[in-house]
Amino acid sequence: MSLRLAVTDLTNASEPLPGWVTGGQPTLEHLGALRKAGCEVVVDSRDSMEPRPFDEAASVKQLGMEYVNLPIVHGAVTTTTMAKFHALLRKLTGRRALLHCSSGNRTAAGMIPYFMIDQGMNEEEAVDTAMRMGLRSAELVQIALEYVKSETSKTAARPPRRSGG
Repeated sequence: MSLRLAVTDLTNASEPLPGWVTGGQPTLEHLGALRKAGCEVVVDSRDSMEPRPFDEAASVKQLGMEYVNLPIVHGAVTTTTMAKFHALLRKLTGRRALLHCSSGNRTAAGMIPYFMIDQGMNEEEAVDTAMRMGLRSAELVQIALEYVKSETSKTAARPPRRSGG
């Protein structure tokens, strides 16, 4: 079963890449449905101080899934935050996951670098995809794009590898 179909009523539910569902705060029912659909990991992008309707970490673990909290906090996001989120997404490649915050906005912004660097999307495609996922923050877009620019300039600055001989 598709993870997206398991959470049809999740705020801003989207499946931007096969096996990865994004959106807002899930309910206990969403988590159970996701588990039944084969979800392996839940990534929560909210700060630990944000109110939660239940103990999500404990509930996810009780259902047999992995829980990861990597906060993307409004007003405190830097390119370092984006780097950490990008590294996490790379580790999730091939795993079925829910990635969420309270509305999908922060999670969508955090995926822009992955879309551009790992999926080969251009800036317009990546931002449009993120907006369809619930992105609403111009500030977060700017920070995500600054991170992409810094990463792509590092790659371009590396000398080519020499082959044997």
